Amino acid sequence: MNRFFKDGMTMLFQGDSVTDAGRNRSIPEGPLCLGEGYPDAFFAMYGNLFPDNMVRFVNRGVSGDRTNDLLERYEKDFKEVNPDIISIMIGINNTWRNFDGGADYCSAERFEEEYEELLAKIKADMPDTKIMIIEQFALTAHPDRNTWQEDLDAKREVTRKLAFKYADWFVPMYDIITEAAENDFDLYELSPDGVHPGATGHKLIAVEMLKAFEII
Repeated sequence: MNRFFKDGMTMLFQGDSVTDAGRNRSIPEGPLCLGEGYPDAFFAMYGNLFPDNMVRFVNRGVSGDRTNDLLERYEKDFKEVNPDIISIMIGINNTWRNFDGGADYCSAERFEEEYEELLAKIKADMPDTKIMIIEQFALTAHPDRNTWQEDLDAKREVTRKLAFKYADWFVPMYDIITEAAENDFDLYELSPDGVHPGATGHKLIAVEMLKAFEII
């Protein structure tokens, strides 16, 4: 096991509803602000391993967000937090809105432009901040998501390209959770709707983050 964080470090979780996970917005930081998803699972798992490690964990995920939304709240929810490490999982709503009648269509090209602008801003304004990119996913075997594959694949390709360019760690969650659904867990146990993880899905993301950091 690797005591990854130094005392006093800040880790920021960013993304959409998968990250938000019902967090309490009236509490700006600390364990009670982490929601009920993978940020809280990561905090609990790491804390059980290293209970005396004083780390500031902050969740600023916002349900429904796309890449343009992260750009709009960059000053307050990225720069002002000034994290040592930031994890970002974004992009599933950039696909979802293309299939639910939303008028604001997002192409893979637009997704790439917005995501790269965000990552470039982080690198320019916070050059010492390390970045983890967690790949967006949908379980396309779920009957409500089986028309998404082409759009999702195009944006996943963008995510992987940008991770190679900007990220210090990349977690290929699409492949991981798809394989888990095929071999280890029930599809609906991992994600009841194919997008939002269940408790098992959130724990799986947290475990993969710990592995990427070489904590376990």
